[in-house]
Amino acid sequence: MTGQGAQKKEKVFVGVSGGVDSSVALALLQKAGYDVTGVFLKVWSPDFLPCEWRDERRSAMRVCATLGVPFLTLDCEKEYKEMVVDYMLSEYKAGRTPNPDVFCNKYVKFGVFLKKALEAGVTHVATGHYAQVEKRVNYFLLKEAVDTDKDQSYFLSQLGQHELSHALFPIGHLKKSEVRTLAREFNLPTAEKKDSQGLCFIGKVDMKEFLKHYIETKKGDVLDISGKKIGVHEGSELYTIGERHGFTITEKTDHDNRLFVVSKDVKQNTITVAERQSVLEGSDSKDIALRDVHWTLGTEVDMNKSYSVRFRYRQTKVTSDIIKKDGVYYIKPIDPQFDIAGGQTAVIYDEDVCVGAGIVV
Repeated sequence: MTGQGAQKKEKVFVGVSGGVDSSVALALLQKAGYDVTGVFLKVWSPDFLPCEWRDERRSAMRVCATLGVPFLTLDCEKEYKEMVVDYMLSEYKAGRTPNPDVFCNKYVKFGVFLKKALEAGVTHVATGHYAQVEKRVNYFLLKEAVDTDKDQSYFLSQLGQHELSHALFPIGHLKKSEVRTLAREFNLPTAEKKDSQGLCFIGKVDMKEFLKHYIETKKGDVLDISGKKIGVHEGSELYTIGERHGFTITEKTDHDNRLFVVSKDVKQNTITVAERQSVLEGSDSKDIALRDVHWTLGTEVDMNKSYSVRFRYRQTKVTSDIIKKDGVYYIKPIDPQFDIAGGQTAVIYDEDVCVGAGIVV
């Protein structure tokens, strides 16, 4: 199990969500001799969705009862609504595409949760994230998980040395199949539970459907790259660059290839679509400006070497240079990119180490 080599009997609060990953993380830490407490984080949920958090809380309680460990509930509703949901909605209204899971980890799991844990005299918090923390002499590295298909270092990219020094990711060295096997060996009630999908803690909800409840949208024009109207859409705020679903083409085109959103104008309520290849053929590798840049080690990286960047979760990493001009950081991909949207989190890697992140301008 990866971690910081913390001594046994240290107190650890483990975030238990009611799923198999956090359940196995709890069981592994208990087996290793830590003084563990399972903590369910109660967050805000929209009133138009079924109330699932109570079911998830009961699932988490059953896991703790099975293992014979204490169980707590921490109310993070206010922080989640203000720092994750409200931020996400403001970004979409402005025509940008945020990643709420990144900010959930920053402000909730390793924000209010970590703060409350330390105030309670706990030395570490643990989660079921697929990621690894490696301790060096004077600092900590955030590394990708062994299971690259499940790696979640992207979502943890806003963590710094303080957070990493108190973080444990007990399943980061395991494959998902191994986690399932361990859940059965521990006789956990979540062993056969399906993985949750959807928006952060909120769960199974289509993003467009969620946004429609909080953003007033209206139908608008779909344009081709010449500015000609060729279709209609449901509201420009609902689309992101690179998307190829959700709009209707009403005018016959000269091709049958898939069309992707390549730009949008929320003031005019239009989206522009084109074929992927036609955009790439006419593109140069442009510098991508970042704001709110965060370096995991607390200091900026060496600008004289190349890195790899992931603009979306599970995206293949793109070899890039990192440039700083007039106090602004830029990413310069080696190959042209056509589907980078403002508001996305660009996560920077040095091989398998997450070294920083920023928000695409």
